[in-house]
Amino acid sequence: MSFRSIVRDVRGGFGSLSRRAVNDLSDNSEAVVVVQNSRWANLPPELLFDVIRRLEESESSWPGRKHVVACAAVCRSWRSMCKEIVRTPESCGKLTFPVSLKQPGSRDGTIQCYIKRDKSNLTYRLFLCLSPAALLVENGKFLLSAKRKRRTTCTEYVISMDPDNMSRSSSTYIGKLRSNFLGTKFIIYDTQPSQFNANVPPPGRSSRRFHSTKVSPKVPSGSYNIAHITYELNVLGTRGPRRMHCIMKSIPASSLELGGSVPGQPELLPSHPLEDSFRSISFSKSLDRSTEFSSSRFSEILGAAISSDVPDSEKSKLPLVLKNKAPRWHEQLQCWCLNFKGRVTIASVKNFQLIATQQPPTAPPPPPAAAGTSQPAQPEHDKVILQFGKVGKDMFTMDYRYPLSAFQAFAICLSSFDTKLACE
Repeated sequence: MSFRSIVRDVRGGFGSLSRRAVNDLSDNSEAVVVVQNSRWANLPPELLFDVIRRLEESESSWPGRKHVVACAAVCRSWRSMCKEIVRTPESCGKLTFPVSLKQPGSRDGTIQCYIKRDKSNLTYRLFLCLSPAALLVENGKFLLSAKRKRRTTCTEYVISMDPDNMSRSSSTYIGKLRSNFLGTKFIIYDTQPSQFNANVPPPGRSSRRFHSTKVSPKVPSGSYNIAHITYELNVLGTRGPRRMHCIMKSIPASSLELGGSVPGQPELLPSHPLEDSFRSISFSKSLDRSTEFSSSRFSEILGAAISSDVPDSEKSKLPLVLKNKAPRWHEQLQCWCLNFKGRVTIASVKNFQLIATQQPPTAPPPPPAAAGTSQPAQPEHDKVILQFGKVGKDMFTMDYRYPLSAFQAFAICLSSFDTKLACE
């Protein structure tokens, strides 16, 4: 029997079990007996570990990963076993559970996605590429969606895990992006506080979810500022590519150093229900007062990140600052060019590549390589952490890697869609 057959058998058995429990609700003792007599209930841990491990190794991408998710949904013991076996995207480069969308991407390579825009209802949907030709046939695994809402003084993008329900009162809501009036500055808000440079306010009345009777006792609900994006003003009116900077307040600059990490990552399989993990929250100003787009603090952090007078030990304590990679002017094509390695096919002012602004501490130079050996690996600060570009009328590619998460990368890319009259 193949592993997929086993998983289908397990899913079918527990599905019929749940239906039987509903039909025999008047007699709870009978349902308990059925659970105890299930042939999967008392599976030896060694055998269970081997089955899930082989299944996890055999399913490298979606839609096959749904079998791994099905194993984690069987019962508590199966969920605990999956937690031990399934690794985070940082180490394996695979997106498995919904919580993976808020965990850093792969260290060894980029996770390739694409964004589909729908101008009729102002929505944007993020998909994981399932094949090299995923863009041509629109073959992708849905990850996130966003809806643009124009306010009097700003623009908001509400981000959700549901392709259709993008209400802030929904349990699938996970954050938002807000701009200033000119569309030159943006703030990314998360439903969960950052463990890096975070001031978590005490729980209050606003911790209660909209249209729900559940109250989470773990952390107060709120709208937490985790990143600041700014586009430079074009005061001279000259044509050219956009220049942008991103301060990732939830990611320390030390995360790019050797052995560095992003603190406070959510667990792979939370013990609390998923809707509490990605719960909907209130936009109470009592929890987040940083709605103004002041540039004083931003200039201070950016100046310290690029200054040569600040010691490396102090720079490591600062938030990670990303900047767009400067394009080069192509004389024959008469346009600005960047090497997207075939992932972008249409020239657009929205296209960009982000790299780290901070220079990590210098390591001693390696010994000279012998003739014929491979070149040394590319420095971490020179690697493209996020790239975004146009491939069709309403199709865009988004490739991200560590230390950004899919949610953070998607929010940064959404800022590029907004019209910026002061920059162009």
